[in-house]
Amino acid sequence: QQPVQSPQAMILQEGKDAIINCNSSKALYSIHWYGQKHGEAPVFLMMLLKGEQLKTHDKIAATFNEKKQQSSLYIIATQLSYSETYFCGTETQ
Repeated sequence: QQPVQSPQAMILQEGKDAIINCNSSKALYSIHWYGQKHGEAPVFLMMLLKGEQLKTHDKIAATFNEKKQQSSLYIIATQLSYSETYFCGTETQ
């Protein structure tokens, strides 16, 4: 079963933070976040394993809440160059 993301789409506002949530109905082992610019292949951003609650890298941070089976991707102080499609993938137990 595919994870559910919300919001489905958003317009980034320059200098503002953006949050994308990823929810699963199954127990998760890991969450994978990807970004994809229009017309290009997806790029791996980061992975959080079971037991990891927060990971940061460059302009992004991600959290993993095992009890809620949810991960959130935070894009910090967005710029127009950050415009792309962000999506999650999951591994279930």
